[in-house]
Amino acid sequence: MNGCKNIVSGILLLLVSGFSSVFAQTTTTVKGLITDSRTGAPLPFVNVFIPGTSIGTGTDADGKYQLDVSITRDSIRFAYMGYKSITQKIRPGVVQTINVKLESTAKTLNEFVVKKKKERYRNKDNPAVELIRLVVENREKNRMTHYDYAQYNQYEKLEFALSNLSEKISNGRLTRKYKFIFENQDTTKFAGKSILPIYLEEKLADVYYRRDPEKKKTIVTGDKKVSFEDFIDNRGLSQYLNHIYQDVDIYDNQLMLFTNQFLSPIANTAPTFYKFYIADTIVAPDSTKLVKLEFYPRNKTDLLLEGELFITLDGNYAVQKADMTANKEINLNWVRDFHLYFDFEKTADGRYFTNKQTLMADFGIFKGSSGIYGERTVSKRNMVINQPKPSEFYNGSSVVEDEKAVQKGDDFWVQNRHDSLSVAESKVYSNIDSLQHMKSFRRTADLLTLLLAGYKQAGPYFEIGPVNTFYSFNPVEGFRPRFGGRTTPRLSKSLYFESYGAYGLKDYKWKYYFGGAYAFNHKSIYDWPVVALKANYQHETKIPGQELQFVQEDNFLLSFKRGNNDKWLYNKIFNLTFIQEFTNHLSYQVGFKHWIQTPAGSLAYYKGSEPNTPVTNLTTAEFSGELRWAPNEKFYQGKSFRIPLPNKYPIFTLRGIAGVKGIGNSAYNYQNVSLNIYKMCYLGQLGFSEVVLEGSNIFGSHLPYPLLSIHRANQTYAYQLESYNLMNFLEFVSDHYIGLNIDHNFNGFIFNKIPLFRKLKWREVLAGKILYGGLRTENSPSANPDLIQFSKYTDGSSFTYTLGREPYIEGSVGISNIFKLIRVDLVKRFTYLNNPGVANWGIRTRVRFDF
Repeated sequence: MNGCKNIVSGILLLLVSGFSSVFAQTTTTVKGLITDSRTGAPLPFVNVFIPGTSIGTGTDADGKYQLDVSITRDSIRFAYMGYKSITQKIRPGVVQTINVKLESTAKTLNEFVVKKKKERYRNKDNPAVELIRLVVENREKNRMTHYDYAQYNQYEKLEFALSNLSEKISNGRLTRKYKFIFENQDTTKFAGKSILPIYLEEKLADVYYRRDPEKKKTIVTGDKKVSFEDFIDNRGLSQYLNHIYQDVDIYDNQLMLFTNQFLSPIANTAPTFYKFYIADTIVAPDSTKLVKLEFYPRNKTDLLLEGELFITLDGNYAVQKADMTANKEINLNWVRDFHLYFDFEKTADGRYFTNKQTLMADFGIFKGSSGIYGERTVSKRNMVINQPKPSEFYNGSSVVEDEKAVQKGDDFWVQNRHDSLSVAESKVYSNIDSLQHMKSFRRTADLLTLLLAGYKQAGPYFEIGPVNTFYSFNPVEGFRPRFGGRTTPRLSKSLYFESYGAYGLKDYKWKYYFGGAYAFNHKSIYDWPVVALKANYQHETKIPGQELQFVQEDNFLLSFKRGNNDKWLYNKIFNLTFIQEFTNHLSYQVGFKHWIQTPAGSLAYYKGSEPNTPVTNLTTAEFSGELRWAPNEKFYQGKSFRIPLPNKYPIFTLRGIAGVKGIGNSAYNYQNVSLNIYKMCYLGQLGFSEVVLEGSNIFGSHLPYPLLSIHRANQTYAYQLESYNLMNFLEFVSDHYIGLNIDHNFNGFIFNKIPLFRKLKWREVLAGKILYGGLRTENSPSANPDLIQFSKYTDGSSFTYTLGREPYIEGSVGISNIFKLIRVDLVKRFTYLNNPGVANWGIRTRVRFDF
């Protein structure tokens, strides 16, 4: 019996082995790369199929394909609109690589384009327009937000590389030490150019979506990036690069690319701005019929796209693939060429979701010169629909990331990456790490940090700066040398110290600052989110009413001012502040401030009419609290300031101050409540507006005017968004006010239609500022001689006023993007023109890097 069992088992084993061999012999895998025979550029969305069958696939955004065939066939065909089709022999039963170069049918395409130009294009009775309107009508049901619940695994890869490097750079004397870096160039990714990867970051996450109440929760499982943390804000760099390469949903009306809004070809108003043509009909491998739809902008200079869409004819009218770029004539800085690719995958219910999105761009100043290549790929897998998690799962932060837990080893990434890295990409992490350990590179990076950020390392534990404040001048202090520095996180992860000293060569007075901070979360106090206690003491000068953004007041370039600006203060200030920031971008801070202010220059404090009583100084003590909410805020943390990266979300800042009499000779009780709301408003083809609405009210009576709201003035030649550019320092004082500032950039919407301006790529800007305010009788110096009176010029005329029934109004028109950096405004003041020493007109400039 046992012998029979063994025989039967042996027969079954032979049968199984035989069938396995048969199946192995009839399973064929073909993969490879398809490129343009002339340019070498990878071709996306090429149809790859077995002739005479419905078996096929398409190339991805990088021109790569893989087709698995389980039937015996000896040929494979490659077909693409505008190129000659090719049929190649294949070997059944083996894995093989077939790279193909397709030849463009240039003559046919040229004739096709000319025909379109000769035809009178109309939307009416145009089947392509009717089709795109069906896509728009079905847009909502083809988005992920159509589902009650959805979840998937997401992989992101962001790469930046130097492109088109000349041999002089690669083989120069200054770069010989870095030969191992320059040997890591890739010639396959970007047609006609070699690229040298210098930055790479990868992120893996599980994403969960719930429609009602709407919540998208991302749980990061892996995060890896090249680090330059000794010299720059690595997190800020990552946020800035991702700000340029934002997530894009083709079903949105507006697509944010390189900080500019492009109208989507399937937006509600797309037929008004685009021309659509049906180019071909295709049958997908799953037998779904597709229409290849080409689209072009009606006006080549508008921020519009061009390319092709593949639309399903299964009743859903969904986008199955897309390839988009922009016309070379649009007003876009620094970007020489870009392509945006979408691949979609069918879900279990027959709809499509984006399974891969790639944005590739070539940045540079001149055509053909060296530049920067950037690429961001977002890949999504394992889509599961309508399988809810418990309701409490969706609570908490939208992004969950444990900074220590997400740091994974190489084995994790090899197993979990959706796409393998190229040879050049795989060497980036180790090459940059080796580079940063080289003394020559560190010296060079240290020098660049000094020039760009203003600080220079003086050993591992201390850095000196900011260098742009080391020398300045003003009418009160004369020439003013200054020197200072601060400790680095290498000295301590919890304790930080900063100090400087300055001396006025005209007033012969020392100014100084001593400050320290303790970080309760044992992280850098410059690294978000901050949880720290800060204390400092400062003996310094200040112009009342001057508030600057992202720059120190003693910056050398701001030493140049218009008009009379010798009204200053000597301040002795002690500050104690606790600040806590949360991961949902809500933050608060509470503090105490003791302030002794002494007038300087032509500014004088006095009470009563002639003969008056001089006031040598003013002493206050105040407690303060601030609540700030900046949803989805991103920023670059500089060495001195956080530089925000604008987005569509508002920023709310609520402040409260309570002055208390009797603390440290403080002489006044008062309360001040203020609210500031900032919003970037994107208006599609009409550009964008920066809007600031703010208001304040001071509670208290018989208060000296230096404790009231001294409105932000600007007597420099720089255009400042949140200051009044034709208001003099100390010109207006209020105890209650409300102000609205609107600064609109048309992004070249008008100039793009004027030939000369279009060539220069200038852009038009328009701004308006209005300020309502006033001074209650109990705080008015004219009604209360016992209060500090408004100061006057030597001729007896006042240089400080209060706002009456008439608001302060100023506006400006200007040209931006001059040399791609400079903005020049002609500013006009409309009210209070009879105040002495004011300018009715002015020219102001601003430098800003923007796309």
